[in-house]
Amino acid sequence: LMWVLLSLMLYSGYLGFKASLIRKVSAEERKAMVPLHYGQRHAQLGAVLLGLTLLGTAGGLAATFLKHGKLIIGPHLFVGLAVALLVIATASLGPSLQKGKDWARGLHVAINGGVLLLFGWQAFTGIAIVQKLLSSAASPTSLGT
Repeated sequence: LMWVLLSLMLYSGYLGFKASLIRKVSAEERKAMVPLHYGQRHAQLGAVLLGLTLLGTAGGLAATFLKHGKLIIGPHLFVGLAVALLVIATASLGPSLQKGKDWARGLHVAINGGVLLLFGWQAFTGIAIVQKLLSSAASPTSLGT
């Protein structure tokens, strides 16, 4: 899920970048770009990313708790919670972005840059966690012998 989510985040960033170019290009170029609906696709994908991020966070917390009977306090947990909060924060800028507020646009880009960095780290540390889970599941356990 994390790698799919990271890919979708990068694609959403691309769509957002293309949408921002529409404001800066000539009228002729704008006429060719507007029908591609970059901004609308970016916003729709943003809603999907918000939902998937929150579901992934809740799923990761639940899976950890079910396996260990507690949450494992560490960097992966804290970065995951920070990513979830930052994704909520950037989504809350939607109304100001729709009104064309430049401060909201700058904050949106900055927050999402941080999200990408944190989530990229999260995805790589998640590989080690999954490998550890798979190796512990594959190792034989004694059944009362």
